[in-house]
Amino acid sequence: MVYKEFTKQEIIDMDMYYRIQLINSLGGFKSICLIGSKNKEGQTNLGIFNSVFHLGSAPALYGFVCRPANRERHTLENILETKNYTINQVHHTFYKQAHQTSAKYQRETSEFKKVNLNEEYIGDIHAPFVKESKIKFGLELEETHNMMNKNTILIGKVIHVKVEENLLDEKGFIQLDKADTITGSGCDAYYKTNFLERLAYARPENEDA
Repeated sequence: MVYKEFTKQEIIDMDMYYRIQLINSLGGFKSICLIGSKNKEGQTNLGIFNSVFHLGSAPALYGFVCRPANRERHTLENILETKNYTINQVHHTFYKQAHQTSAKYQRETSEFKKVNLNEEYIGDIHAPFVKESKIKFGLELEETHNMMNKNTILIGKVIHVKVEENLLDEKGFIQLDKADTITGSGCDAYYKTNFLERLAYARPENEDA
């Protein structure tokens, strides 16, 4: 087996675009989600993110990473302004539309309209959901953390969940493969998922299973 290795200095010195692809895909597959937001003037925004992560279930918390605010970051600005947003899983029927939301549209342009996805509003949640998404949830902003690389981590409390009923088993497990949920690597590669199996809770006595 032949391996390619990079030292710390080689990583620093390598071509910027090569480094972005290498480091972004180094950690493996990531979830692909669309984050919906709306400012106080009613302008909606939709952006694709591959940095959503689970933080806890009681309270129900999710976080995601926003890139540096050295230029307009409409998602970040809307959430800081309204403290409200939605996270919507992407399935294979609209992953190309989801990818297109990463284009640098003007603030007054709604990505929903540009990529032909539909806004959905639930209860008194200010931010729009993606109607086409089979798994989606609304959040209230709880914390922000400014990182050494000028990225911002936003942590939100889950206040509403909407999941197609046939995707839920009797114990609350969401069967992502049945939703045709996709995953991603790097900045622009998308993959389908296949179910392997669910394993028993790991205990020392069944280490030889």
